[in-house]
Amino acid sequence: MNEGPDLERVWLGVAAQVWRRRPGRVERVLAVLLRSDGLARALVSTPSLLLPWLLATVAVLTAGAAASVATGTPLVPLLAPVVAAAGIAYAYGPGVDPAYELTRSLPVGDRMVLLVRVPAVFGTDALLGLAASAASPHAAALTFGWLVPMAAVSALALAVATITRSANTGVAAGLGAWCLTVVSARAATGHAAAAVARPALLIPYAVLAVACAAVVLIGTGTPRTPGLGAPKRG
Repeated sequence: MNEGPDLERVWLGVAAQVWRRRPGRVERVLAVLLRSDGLARALVSTPSLLLPWLLATVAVLTAGAAASVATGTPLVPLLAPVVAAAGIAYAYGPGVDPAYELTRSLPVGDRMVLLVRVPAVFGTDALLGLAASAASPHAAALTFGWLVPMAAVSALALAVATITRSANTGVAAGLGAWCLTVVSARAATGHAAAAVARPALLIPYAVLAVACAAVVLIGTGTPRTPGLGAPKRG
């Protein structure tokens, strides 16, 4: 009786063909810095660091900067946390990362992949946000004030994405929480910018960021069997 095709061997062949792509200069530098070819490939394949996503991020922040100049309302600090939350939620992988199944076969765990992806995504979005906010008439007061709420909303989105294994759910949670925060700040003070400008909110934001980071570390800390993600034999 035939046992059918060896699916595990087929999978390994497909993976080998995909990972055969010659690394570019950036990937080679990252491989040296991270001391891992696999982590370097995982980092350069992060969905929210690919060119289409970066162009979309730049477009959103540029539109916010233009609207800030036209209206005098600091919109970039209100948009940046949402943009970063979406990017970091999509750094998790399941269902949205074209290299997710391959990263599951790496000898390193989900936690290590996230530890290299999340700072890269957050740092990139922060730099883009800072560049866009420089055009705002309120840049001097708000340039750095939104980085803490940005970290909190990003951590919340990533925690939800990690628990539910759904990047879309993580984005929805981060967007919903931030919209509620901005609406509440506007109702209490009359200014939506109070969500990023009130010093009293920095501690709650920081506590939320730390708590959500702990959830992510716990959620990604379970050891997994090497090769998980590859099809099993039929």
